Formats: sequence, C-alpha cells, structure tokens
Amino acid sequence: MEFIADFHIHSKYSRATSRDMDIQHLAKWAKIKGITLMGTGDFTHHLWLEELKHTLEDCENGLFKYDGVYFMLTAEISSIYSKNGKGYRIHSLIFAPSFAAVDKINSVLLSRGANLSSDGRPIIGISAAELARIVFDIDENCIIVPGHIWTPWFSVFGSMSGFDKIEDCFEEQTPKIFALETGLSSDPAMNWRLSALDRFTLISNSDSHSPQKIGREANVFNCDLDYKTIREVLKTKDKKRFLYTIEFFPEEGRYHFDGHRLCNIRWSPQETKAHNGKCPKCGKAVTVGVVNRVEKLADRPEGFKPENGIPFKNLIPLSEIIAEVRGVGKGSINVERDYQSYLAKFDTEFDILLRASKEELLKSLPPKVVDGVLRVRAGKVNIKAGFDGEYGIISIFNDHDQMKKKQQQLSLF
Repeated sequence: MEFIADFHIHSKYSRATSRDMDIQHLAKWAKIKGITLMGTGDFTHHLWLEELKHTLEDCENGLFKYDGVYFMLTAEISSIYSKNGKGYRIHSLIFAPSFAAVDKINSVLLSRGANLSSDGRPIIGISAAELARIVFDIDENCIIVPGHIWTPWFSVFGSMSGFDKIEDCFEEQTPKIFALETGLSSDPAMNWRLSALDRFTLISNSDSHSPQKIGREANVFNCDLDYKTIREVLKTKDKKRFLYTIEFFPEEGRYHFDGHRLCNIRWSPQETKAHNGKCPKCGKAVTVGVVNRVEKLADRPEGFKPENGIPFKNLIPLSEIIAEVRGVGKGSINVERDYQSYLAKFDTEFDILLRASKEELLKSLPPKVVDGVLRVRAGKVNIKAGFDGEYGIISIFNDHDQMKKKQQQLSLF
C-alpha cells in the first residue's frame, strides 16, 4: 500500500513544544494531512512513554495504532561530548521495534548517568558512536538515523559542531548506519553532491513541535505497513517501495544561508568568504549555514543526480498558500476558515498539494489558490533564504507585494 510517514516529531514533554503534542492531536492532524504513519518521538521520557504504553494498540508487527493512525516508536537524543580535544554536538534519531527494546535503551542510558526526565529530547554525555553501540547491542533491528545532518549547531556535518565524515562520527558503528535525515535547510539534490553519501537512504521529516506542522517534510512509501519491511526498504534503498520524499524548499529552512541574525546579516557563501566570515556590524563570526557547508564538502557539481537517488518533491503547506493569496498571516482566522473549507471538499491536505488534477482543484477551490498550488508543484516560487535561525521568506506570486497591499486595503472596508 502507498502511505506517507513522518518519523521525527516531539511530544509535549520536549522544550518549546505545543501542549497539544499528544497522541490524540497527532492522530487528528495526521488524518487531516493525509499521513498514515507517525513517529512517536521522545520515547526516552518516562511520562510520555507511559502515555504511549497506555494509549497505543500493539499491531504485533513493530508498529502501533491509535484511531486509525499508525505509530512507530522513535526518539531523538542530543550527544554533547569531546573527542580529540574538540567538542561535538550530534543529534541522533532512534527507531525501535518494541517497548521491550525501548525499556532496555532507557535503562542503559540511565545507568550511564543520563537525565532522561529533563526534556523529551535528552542531552547525554555519550558519543554518537557509543550511543549507536548501546542501541544496536540491545536490538540489532533498531535504526539509528543522524538527524538533520547539516544543521550548524547540532548535527553530524554541522559547521559549528560536526565532522567532515560519517565514519569519524560513528566509527566502527558506521556500517550499521544506512539512512540520513536531510533536515529542513537541505534537500536530496544538495546531498547528492557528496559521493560519500551515495550508499545512504535520505529521509525527510517534519521535526514538528506542534501538530499543525507535522508532514511539512515526510516520506512516501509503497510497501507493507510493518516495522521490518520499512527497515528493509530503508536499508536497501529500494526505489520501487520508497517512492519519494516531501521537502521544504530548502531556502525556507532556518540555516540555509550564512549570517548573523542579531545584526540582520544574510550572506551567500561567496559573500561570507569576501568578508572573511566576520559580521561587519559587530565583528563576530557569522553562523555558517548549510549551503556553505555543502560547498566545502562536495565533490560533485550542482545538478548531479546519482542513479540510485530517491526522488523528491518540494512543497509549501496549504495554509501558507492561502495566507499569501489573502495577503495575511498564516495564523489568521480567515486562513483557518478557508483551510477547513477546502479540506471539506478533499479527503486530505496532501490530496490538494500532491494528487488532485488541475481540473479537480478548479471545481472546488478559488482559481488563485489553484494557481498557487500549481506554481508550488512546478517550483515557481521566490524565496529569501533563511539564515542563523530565521526561516526563509517565500513568495509564490510575482505580484505578491501588490496583492498584499490590495488585500490590506480591502480589509479596511
């Protein structure tokens, strides 16, 4: 069966997350979006784990279920440690096939001094390689995925805290790592520029902190809905069963370009080089973003595509398209009203964004919204790149500023 999966999210027990990040709201929004399989996130947190155990139905195939939505046991762990005199901060995603495996993982981490109750995404003083060894020793069917691999501060390739090679990070455990998460600020095309990544399956997830944002990045499979099969598909990089990933436009990600947020400095790699990496306003080093880091490590030109690369599609959430059509903020009441109205005419948001034909869309949606959806599908968008923690700014329509002014004028009457 064909289905959409979002493996990386956080519960209400993680910092800076919505109180609605519980199973009930996740299931509700998964149905709205059109997502069949969700990661639970945060299985290391004792309170969340108890909720999972009491709420989820065991499907006895490594997956769990609530109100028609499937769940996989997942967590993200932040490893902060020193190696050879340098400090590293690496985020790793863990997928587990059973509560028994989760209980053992948590037990060992607690015995190693980890404070698992402080945050849904705990910080541990154990290296990424040692964490992988612990997990695989407990259950070889677990999956470890380096998270958002290009994020400057917390990732395997991060400009501020990472490595130049996967092998330097995961050491002897590297052969057991077979998937990488691209993160919001990069897409597969950027990763294809590194031949060293060809053997890895690239996945994309929302890393959502609120239920409305699940699925902003996701994975589309056509296979049996069970843990063992999904693991096999990821391990073998099976293009017949892993159809494509759903991606942010990477420029919209918070760390795409270099820059210094406090001084409003946003630079391309060339501009950073021209300024020797120093902010002209305060003199401090700018945060080196994803594009710059890819350029540094890449051994292939832009546009290269490996034969075994999994395809991808860049999308913008429907609420953002509606907001731009209306010329208002995406959190406005009018956007929410239109969003619910449009969904009532289609089964899910992804039906609108991905599947419905132009003719089907025009039968049910305003022409300007349909135009926006089709422009996004074709990649016809204008983006001011994100930098140093600031999201990029997307404009779908060439007459964006004029339309916004017109809508603001109409709102006065």
